[in-house]
Amino acid sequence: QLQLVESGGGLVQPGGSLNLSCVVSGFTLDYYGIGWFRQVPGSGREGVSCILDSSIEPWYASSVKDRFTIGRDNRRSTISLQMTSLKPEDTGVYYCAIASRTSTNTDLCNMPGWFGRWGQGTQVNVSS
Repeated sequence: QLQLVESGGGLVQPGGSLNLSCVVSGFTLDYYGIGWFRQVPGSGREGVSCILDSSIEPWYASSVKDRFTIGRDNRRSTISLQMTSLKPEDTGVYYCAIASRTSTNTDLCNMPGWFGRWGQGTQVNVSS
């Protein structure tokens, strides 16, 4: 049975760092795009970062570029998101997701409907 389980969220002060991890089971990760989204109350899911295809560079939302780094380990079926220089506006529930297939169109990175499989989410709070 396919499962995506996120971990690594928590409370951190502004300027701090967190490493999110998403372990995928029951699924071969190799040939599918992956992504991280976040959501705050009252808003839809916002694309944070994705790797849709191994032939293109990872995509990052402008608000997190140069601060976040997405990673994947196909052998360990793990998706990661390293977050540094965190800001209060980074607060939210972070979800990992697997796309239905690969693509080179990074506009899809901010389209939750492109991603068919989701984890349960992990809460990130950035506050002093």
